[in-house]
Amino acid sequence: MSIESNIRTIRERIASAARKAGRDPADIVLMAVTKTHPPERICEAYDAGLRLFGENRVQEFSEKAAPLRDLRGAQWHMIGHLQSNKAGKAAELFTAIDSVDSLKVAQRLNSSAEQLGKKLAVLIEVNVGGESAKSGVPPDSEELQELLHGAATLEHLEFRGLMTVPPFTDNPEEARPYFRQLRQLRDGVARRKLPKISMGVLSMGMSHDFEVAIEEGSTCVRVGTAIFGGRQA
Repeated sequence: MSIESNIRTIRERIASAARKAGRDPADIVLMAVTKTHPPERICEAYDAGLRLFGENRVQEFSEKAAPLRDLRGAQWHMIGHLQSNKAGKAAELFTAIDSVDSLKVAQRLNSSAEQLGKKLAVLIEVNVGGESAKSGVPPDSEELQELLHGAATLEHLEFRGLMTVPPFTDNPEEARPYFRQLRQLRDGVARRKLPKISMGVLSMGMSHDFEVAIEEGSTCVRVGTAIFGGRQA
């Protein structure tokens, strides 16, 4: 199957899942996860109508950014774990950072964005499964509260919502409680009406479980394998 036909199929599945949940399909955006995939395949996805792309590593994207520079309207999001010492380069390369998991990283990004004269959209990554091998702040933690309250001082960041990667399971239904937990956390934060905190974005769901994520309120699904096939070596 071509990338174009894969994208068409995924969009149909997104629409079906949205209708099943009584939602408007237009409220869910499809992000193409492009890690390990070369610029020419990313350009195929762009030509098929995608404009939102997610990369996992600063170094990898910096090496392939040049041939992608002329893709008008494309947005490049950092979705992998970001080390604070790479915040400067990330702020330069990306439109948004969807994996902020500490106040220290947020402060570094804010300083870098200020030097670049830009505003940087960010999501807070939440480790809903409590997995030690994954990044993200625990949902009930001081770290999360520090980030939420610290946002008011970070003039060059725009906090737009939450992101998560739940524990992997072959059965998508087993991810449902984690997606529901993130939605409930989002709703709770939104009710607090904290300064400079917007909760409009709920980024959750990948190739194998995005339909369940949509049913639980996802506004952005991050799909790689179902678009491009297996990762490139």
